[in-house]
Amino acid sequence: MVDPLTLLAFVPAALALNLTPGADMMFCLGQGMRFGPKASVAASAGISLGGMVHVTLAGLGLGAVIAAVPWAFDVIRWVGVAYLLWLAVQTLRGGAARQDLALRPSAFRGALIVSLTNPKVILFVLAFVPQFVVPDAGPVLAQFLIFGAVLSAGGFVINATVGIFASGLGRKLAKGGQALRWISSGIFVALAARLAVLERT
Repeated sequence: MVDPLTLLAFVPAALALNLTPGADMMFCLGQGMRFGPKASVAASAGISLGGMVHVTLAGLGLGAVIAAVPWAFDVIRWVGVAYLLWLAVQTLRGGAARQDLALRPSAFRGALIVSLTNPKVILFVLAFVPQFVVPDAGPVLAQFLIFGAVLSAGGFVINATVGIFASGLGRKLAKGGQALRWISSGIFVALAARLAVLERT
């Protein structure tokens, strides 16, 4: 299986990556601000599951196929852009009460979609995780899953914490419901723009 020393070296590297602000963290922040701590935790769980899906695909070799096919990268990317823009529009269109009821239960699902439609994650997993995989140490897929579980667990804790802290700011802004909707929508638009301009390298 995974050598303990290799795992020990992987943990701080994974933690440093988890602490780096990115689309996942921003999505959880937006969910926390808009819908509170429970939504941020659900969103973080969805992000983590999406990460495990990417790691599994990479371990099976499918991630390399996706990374090698230019049009597949672009299709996944633009689906993600469209979904984030749809979230931005829905956030602006609905009233506060209706939005809370409609979107809070889908925080997990929404985060999962955001994670799965970010092709940069596939390329990142393919570039980062194999550095720690030792073929002689056991099944490659099992090693990918172990390293992926470490990444996902750390990401879950950090992203959920960010969202929980953001929920405090969201409560302060709750009286200005329209302003909060604009902020949340702006986060989705910013994430869509970031995804739209991604390059393969």
